[in-house]
Amino acid sequence: MEIRQLRYFVGVVEAGSFTKAAAQLNVAQSALSLHVRQLEESFGTRLLVRDRTGVNVTDSGAKLLEHARTILREIQLTKAELTNTTASPSGEVTLGVPSGAARVLSGELLAAARSELPGVSLKMVEGMTGPLEEWMSAGRFSLAVLYRTAESPGQMTVLAREEFCLVVPPELPPFEDSIGLADLHAFPLAVPMRNNNVRRSVADVVAQHGCKLDVRFEVDSLSTIINMVTEGRAYSILTPSAIQKEAIQGLVRTVRIVDPVITRSVVLAANPKDERSPAVAAVRKLIPKVVKNLIESGKWPATLPLES
Repeated sequence: MEIRQLRYFVGVVEAGSFTKAAAQLNVAQSALSLHVRQLEESFGTRLLVRDRTGVNVTDSGAKLLEHARTILREIQLTKAELTNTTASPSGEVTLGVPSGAARVLSGELLAAARSELPGVSLKMVEGMTGPLEEWMSAGRFSLAVLYRTAESPGQMTVLAREEFCLVVPPELPPFEDSIGLADLHAFPLAVPMRNNNVRRSVADVVAQHGCKLDVRFEVDSLSTIINMVTEGRAYSILTPSAIQKEAIQGLVRTVRIVDPVITRSVVLAANPKDERSPAVAAVRKLIPKVVKNLIESGKWPATLPLES
């Protein structure tokens, strides 16, 4: 078994097909197939099953995948420790960011990383919070920006606190500046799926106060939810950062939710297996700095945690 074979195997699984993996790894597809077949022969068991949609791992393949990721991560960390310094970190850092936070954070963070950490390759993956949580738990990211309820951020670094608001189509009759939680039942909503942290944060508060919501559409796409509101097909409950651009352009309006206010914490989680990496440590230190600058400049409509 060679390290290269493990790297190719993980690449095929994560890409979902030999064709995509070949392009991403810059390796001939026939070579990838050969190395995976050699792995299967050395272990005496089938690791991947091909079908028309791509590849799936067998039970044996899933076990190898877990160990292979650990082995490759240890090799990368060992190399970083021997050749890297905290003064000039280098290497690859993967970061998961929810779609809402990405709209205000991504550009500024990438620019700051390029300026302050030129040796670091920052790979950012944007998505809805449900899949991001799963990928982070599976060790796919070095770092991840996640959401937690304001009361239970856990041991993670709190970056910011946000309030939820009712997002309203632009052409409707005037609204007051705020609306009570108990009055939200009157508005047909488009919201994320139930496994989404945004949805859970709102649902928990609503349930605690004996209120109800009229959820008409469950959509795991922030852009689709925003489009439904701008087109007048639904309302939504989001944070101002998620729709700041559309609000400035007059495509949507925001109404503050009160009695009570619904808040959440934006937190930074780190993969314990990557904490020895100087590159990860450097990005982990940079993110709170960028968030603070965004909030203080008014580019991120949120508040800093009290300890800041």
